[in-house]
Amino acid sequence: MAEVTKIKRPPNGVEEVPVMLSRLLEAHELIVGELRVAIDKTATNQDSGTNDLLVSQVLRTNETQVWFLAEHLVDTPLVRS
Repeated sequence: MAEVTKIKRPPNGVEEVPVMLSRLLEAHELIVGELRVAIDKTATNQDSGTNDLLVSQVLRTNETQVWFLAEHLVDTPLVRS
């Protein structure tokens, strides 16, 4: 999976917490973007079951994580990796 993922691997060593959290936020945002493309394809192909699964389980979970992370970091200046 590590070879085909679009999520960047963290550098070796220790990172500051805001950097780790911003990296996690970026990963969830990337997942949400990819999910939206997949959801559009399932809607176009009239695959209602897969569409419902992607929207109700996967997309909502990742959008919630984006919201939680963004709210947690609201008072912390983000440091992009």
